[in-house]
Amino acid sequence: MTGKITDFLPPRFAYPGATHPMYAAGPKNPLHGITLEMMLRQLVDHYGWEMLGQMIKINCFNFHPSIKSSLTFLRRTEWARKKVEELYLDSLPDMQPKPEAEAEPEKPAENEASGDTQSPNQ
Repeated sequence: MTGKITDFLPPRFAYPGATHPMYAAGPKNPLHGITLEMMLRQLVDHYGWEMLGQMIKINCFNFHPSIKSSLTFLRRTEWARKKVEELYLDSLPDMQPKPEAEAEPEKPAENEASGDTQSPNQ
């Protein structure tokens, strides 16, 4: 064989640096192992349907939203799925639980019956 490897590849993989989709799902891919349903549930838990519908303008988020109908639409519509994936990746730092050292300290419980807010040491 005297031809280059790019002579045998489909056109979309013939340019330098292109990778086959099969190899794109490795450990360096941040979405590896994350299903579309997992992404959608986390986004809905974090933002809610109303905010999600404002951020990504698709009808399945704005009118009678449900996980099932949204998954059906997202699986069939690549541009919408890409937007959800991008939002998920951008939102990951916000959705991570805070370490206990950074968590807000708990406020002392107040005695609701008497309205007493003094600490027990005083």
